[in-house]
Amino acid sequence: MDAKNTQVMRDVIVIGGAQGATEALRQLLAKLPKDFPAAVLIVIHTNPTGPDYMASVLGRYSTLSVGYGKEGEPVLPGRVYLAPPDRHLEVVSPGIIHLGDGPKLHLARPAADRLFATAADVFRERVISVVLSGGDSDGADGAVEVRNAGGLSFVQRPEEAPVPSMPIETMRKTVLSPQLSAEEMADALIKAVGSVHS
Repeated sequence: MDAKNTQVMRDVIVIGGAQGATEALRQLLAKLPKDFPAAVLIVIHTNPTGPDYMASVLGRYSTLSVGYGKEGEPVLPGRVYLAPPDRHLEVVSPGIIHLGDGPKLHLARPAADRLFATAADVFRERVISVVLSGGDSDGADGAVEVRNAGGLSFVQRPEEAPVPSMPIETMRKTVLSPQLSAEEMADALIKAVGSVHS
């Protein structure tokens, strides 16, 4: 086993998606074990005036605690934090949540790029980014920042994504990102997070 890998702790997962991403998220969260030793932060593009139901929907499929991120809340393993409608979900030092109302990115607030970039800035190589189905390029620049900080980048296999633009744009910018089906995603994350002990 490569000795360098034993020093890498990956325990922060950031996920971005838009149209067509909810089904993949349900499958992914359903397969994560209740003792999963990483935090999961999620940005899904939603209607800014829509009802706050996504957390309760996804919570039905997960043994992890699922809720909307709150200002000043610490990022803790075994928790799933969703971006509330019309707020950027960001991470600030030393690892707490900030809900930003800054400008939209890619016509979206919340935006995956904002989450990915701030998480990479705070947690560096501890971050794993995941880009799911969606109809623009959000997540691609953020995945580059995660990779540049020493983290990992995964994308949903474009042929499986109902709307493949976000995965395709991310693959264009992060050429070596593994392409995974929703079915494979949880196993890959469990292995990547678990590899800190190998």
